[in-house]
Amino acid sequence: MVRPARLARSLLTLAAAALALSACRAQIQPPGDPGTCYHLAAVQDGRPKFNVLAKAEPDMEHCAAALEAMRSRFLSLGGQNRDIVGAYQNNFLFLGDDGVFTGTTYGGARYPFLVRNGSALVPVGSNPS
Repeated sequence: MVRPARLARSLLTLAAAALALSACRAQIQPPGDPGTCYHLAAVQDGRPKFNVLAKAEPDMEHCAAALEAMRSRFLSLGGQNRDIVGAYQNNFLFLGDDGVFTGTTYGGARYPFLVRNGSALVPVGSNPS
C-alpha cells in the first residue's frame, strides 16, 4: 500500500522533472528588427522560417493590416489556412477569423489586439459606431 505522503512526493518529483524537460526545449523567438513585419512561414524541427512581409512599418497595427491583406489574398486564391502567424518588433501576431491576437511567446498567452467588426478590424475597446 502506498502512503499518501510518499505518493505526493512522487507526484511532485514527476512534475518537477516534466517542468525541467519542457524548459529545455528551444523557444521560438520573434525577430526584433525595428519596423519590419514578418510572416512565420513554417516551423520545422523546432526552427522557425520568418519571411519579410514589409519594411518600414510604423507600428504593430500596420503590420497586422499587411498580414491580414496577405491572409485575405491567400484565401481568395483558394487557400485553406485561415490562421497565420506574424511578428513585429519582438511580438507575435496571431491572425484568424476572430481577429488579431498578440503575445510575446509562440506557445504562451495570447491577448486580443484587433477584433472583427463586420469586415473591419478595430482596436479592442473602441467605440463600434
